[in-house]
Amino acid sequence: MTDSPVKTETRGAILEVTLDRPKANAIDLNTSKIMGEVFRDFRDDPNLRVAIITGAGEKFFCPGWDLKAAADGDEVDGDYGVGGFGGLQELRGMNKPVIAAVNGICCGGGLEWALSADIILAADHASFALPEIRSGTVADAASVKLPKRIPYHIAMEMLLTGRWIDAEEAARWGMINHIYPGADLMAEARKLADHLASGPPLVYAALKEVVREAEGMTFQDAMNRITKRQFASVDTLYSSEDQLEGARAFAEKRDPVWQGK
Repeated sequence: MTDSPVKTETRGAILEVTLDRPKANAIDLNTSKIMGEVFRDFRDDPNLRVAIITGAGEKFFCPGWDLKAAADGDEVDGDYGVGGFGGLQELRGMNKPVIAAVNGICCGGGLEWALSADIILAADHASFALPEIRSGTVADAASVKLPKRIPYHIAMEMLLTGRWIDAEEAARWGMINHIYPGADLMAEARKLADHLASGPPLVYAALKEVVREAEGMTFQDAMNRITKRQFASVDTLYSSEDQLEGARAFAEKRDPVWQGK
């Protein structure tokens, strides 16, 4: 996608997705629809196992919704495409690992996009905020997600005041996993992606489905569904060649060879 605001590059089983929409990598309706198609195709491609999402340049990861486009007629509650805003946070059945490499300013819907990833890495100059309060709107996805990810009072302070935090504070509260010098960020993201891509894809799928679906269940209800193989990904895993391969590799004291089947 050379002329698209969403650039993609495939490295083996890894898909790199770069939001490249100057000047700030803001997302309008068209960009969101393209992102949704990219992530849907990633989800459905059996040859791809891990995705990295990042922004072009060194200043902006993503500031979220393009307010200038909204002023020119883009509807705030318009059709964002498959997967909702940014194509990822409402995409059903996303059972593959996604790494966010936050390379700069990450705010509003851009922070919500990052929170849709499973692991968040950040450059040491990255900064984070939810400034929607200042434009008279609700950071809807962040209102749902953030109080479950970091201490309630810190999340509410960010939501109610729009306060900015730097990468060190974000890591302190558990919003992000690791901080790296900006020049090293993508190399570290790729190193992690390579590690994940060498792992068991069916186990990843089961983990992601269980974590996602169990969020609204009691502990016992979730355990009952797991043991009764009522999660589709768990049932697939327990009937798979990979399940047998894991046991054989352990017994034979060798590294397993995962086929994803």
